[in-house]
Amino acid sequence: MWEAYIKGFKAYLQLERSMADNTVSAYLHDIDMLRRHMEREYPSISVERIKIEHLQSLLLTIHELELSAATQARVLSGIKSFFGFLILEEVIQTDPSELLEAPKLKRTLPYVLTVSDIERLFSVIDHSKPEGQRNRAMLEVMYSCGLRVSELTQLRLSGLYLDVGFIRVTGKGNKERLVPIGSTAIKQVELYKRHTRVHVPIKPGQEDFVFLNRRGSSLSRIMVFLILKDLAQKAGLPSNIHPHTLRHSFATHLVEGGADLRAVQEMMGHKSITTTEIYTHLDRKYLRQTLEKYHPRYK
Repeated sequence: MWEAYIKGFKAYLQLERSMADNTVSAYLHDIDMLRRHMEREYPSISVERIKIEHLQSLLLTIHELELSAATQARVLSGIKSFFGFLILEEVIQTDPSELLEAPKLKRTLPYVLTVSDIERLFSVIDHSKPEGQRNRAMLEVMYSCGLRVSELTQLRLSGLYLDVGFIRVTGKGNKERLVPIGSTAIKQVELYKRHTRVHVPIKPGQEDFVFLNRRGSSLSRIMVFLILKDLAQKAGLPSNIHPHTLRHSFATHLVEGGADLRAVQEMMGHKSITTTEIYTHLDRKYLRQTLEKYHPRYK
């Protein structure tokens, strides 16, 4: 019966919970891990008879593999969602995962670039090559709008409202939001559209994607990662820079400049303000300077 339940669970995640494809794939991977664990350790136990001790056995196995706390927490989230689905479908009456506890997650502060780092990164782009203008426009949009890499690669021409300074992006869970875009990014996108993109032989079905590779298809997430990695190396920046670094930098520079946290949350598409609040902890030096500048006892 595992196959039928997993198939139903997939449909539930996609249709009822509107989860992103990557999240659905991760959850299905987690449930397949549970299935294999049960078939190996408890072959006589059906899905309907799984108890909390069986799930604890799986979590112990995962812990022994030394997977990160974040990965362990995600696996637990997938398991809880699966049994929540089985409750809804009235396959089971009680949820064996209800009392399972997630590992404590260490809240790490993301690495961010300074404004001068951003300028160095953009300065090493080779504009003599056709992909140079594309890469400049692409990175300007990521930094100007704080996009996730998947939001960038899925950006559509039909979602550009450059005349009024907004773009429409599709975020996690296929949720759309309107994000303001800066004048510098608008200029670079217009240059890319007029002088580079028009010369690309576009594949059928790919006409609406903004950023294309040389073969006329939308850029992959891996390609964006490699482009950024190469530019960072040329600019002499740390090797751990990835597309999300530009997103973190976008949020940090806004918060440092005094932007309202709710506005930053809206622009980034964060479901919870708690996620956005991490950016208030990033630059202690900046906070200290602000205190010394404005507080009467520090002047």
